[in-house]
Amino acid sequence: MTVVLRRVNRVLLGLAGLLLVLGGGGVLAAALDLSVPSWWPWSGPSDVLLSTADRQRWREEGWWWPVVIAVLGLVVLLALWWLLVQFRRARLAEVVVDTGDGEVAVLRGRALEGVLAADATAQEGVAKARVALTGRRATPRTRVALHLEPYASPGAALNTLSTQALAHARTSTGLPALPTEARLRAVKHRARRVA
Repeated sequence: MTVVLRRVNRVLLGLAGLLLVLGGGGVLAAALDLSVPSWWPWSGPSDVLLSTADRQRWREEGWWWPVVIAVLGLVVLLALWWLLVQFRRARLAEVVVDTGDGEVAVLRGRALEGVLAADATAQEGVAKARVALTGRRATPRTRVALHLEPYASPGAALNTLSTQALAHARTSTGLPALPTEARLRAVKHRARRVA
């Protein structure tokens, strides 16, 4: 869902930017009295964007105002939906676990996140860990943020995360793989005084 959302955002922003650049450039070219194509609605600096005739052309038609209101309402609803999707967290609510007898069990995503975070925080040199599950129920992915102590080695922290916390999670859920994106940050600390 996150990858799809990123692609939709890029396409929509690209199209909006292209339309704004082309429209604005055309209006600017006409306003500066540069040569514009013959099909362009504005041909010089004395033209207006909407003439009185254009503004009042459909006013007397019975279908005009309902169509305008419906289109504007649809645009507002789509814009609100897009805005709400931006703030929606793409966390996985549950993970499917194969029980080995042909049946499946469902594990809550928050429970697995909590166990992974506790295992990662118990590592030497890790001050705090945050875990988020993404992906699909049968093929989850994890995003791990590790806040490392000043003395911690990033390589050792990643190795321990992979061989302990993530290995325990894979074993307990029976997953063949658990792709993980790890982000490491150093905990802010006061500078040591040298005497």
